[in-house]
Amino acid sequence: MRVLVCTATPLESAWLRAELPAGESLDYAVTGVGPVNAAHAVTQAIMTRRPDAVVVCGIAGAYPSSGLTVGDVVCASSECYGDLGAQSPGGFLDMEALGFPVIAGPPAYFNRLPLQVFPLPACVPHVTVSTCTGTNADARSIEARTGGAVENMEGAAVAHVGLLHGVPVGQVRGISNMVTTRNPREWRIHDAALAAQKALAAWLTTR
Repeated sequence: MRVLVCTATPLESAWLRAELPAGESLDYAVTGVGPVNAAHAVTQAIMTRRPDAVVVCGIAGAYPSSGLTVGDVVCASSECYGDLGAQSPGGFLDMEALGFPVIAGPPAYFNRLPLQVFPLPACVPHVTVSTCTGTNADARSIEARTGGAVENMEGAAVAHVGLLHGVPVGQVRGISNMVTTRNPREWRIHDAALAAQKALAAWLTTR
């Protein structure tokens, strides 16, 4: 099985590339940050490199009620577009409430998208946003309406592209911070990125 490992930044795959260089069964792509960059890069890679599976690797924040702490590593049981929809006087309306699936199907998919590859036993729902959450109130609102545990900026876009092309997708994230009032001094980006890569390496070398 040829696996394409996607990261938003070079940092999130640097250790992995050194330990497990690209070859016949393993390839890498640095997509850039955000859903559009991720979707574009993964689409190009699927069309030209023909991977059998795509795995996103990187850092993420954990929502306050997730039970996760900084330094944990989890894979995604599902992905969700956390801010795709509309604001209304009655609250946020997701794509299902608006009647617009992101994939018409059948089956139809709205904000929540399935994953098919699970490199770790610890799997939780992930949420993708275009604007990182920076207040505790917003964090609790998003986790309440999505049921998500982890926030990132690319995962749903990669899962979306995978569904469109029939390529299985997985995601491994190291927790660099808690999603609450923004305080970069408390973030552990390098440690989380390394932890995610080591966890994924263990799966890649035993699959």
